[in-house]
Amino acid sequence: MFFKSKNPKELVAWYGKHLGLQTDPYGSTFWWKDTNGNDCSTQWSPFAEDTKYFQPSEKPFMQNFRVANLDLLLENLRAEGVTVVGTPESYDYGKFAWIVDPEGNKIELWQPNDRAFQ
Repeated sequence: MFFKSKNPKELVAWYGKHLGLQTDPYGSTFWWKDTNGNDCSTQWSPFAEDTKYFQPSEKPFMQNFRVANLDLLLENLRAEGVTVVGTPESYDYGKFAWIVDPEGNKIELWQPNDRAFQ
């Protein structure tokens, strides 16, 4: 979950100190295994209040979902008339793309490169 914060660095430090979250500059990653034993994660990340990263959404949060095949998913979403925002981006830790739901909420789609986390 990504959300806006008045002071993200201070908030991350507070959660680390008082709730024991293992933090890094991006917030905190919660690692877990699914029912098949596959490694999975949930990301918690505060962003600056004035971030433009959530645009075109005007909401103070953005969801991020892990996906298995980003290219195929985007193809299907476009065919279904879903709004795709911007151009997909690739990094050593995965590929990203963004869509907007019917209420204007921006959603980040992430196809992780799991080798980057081993």
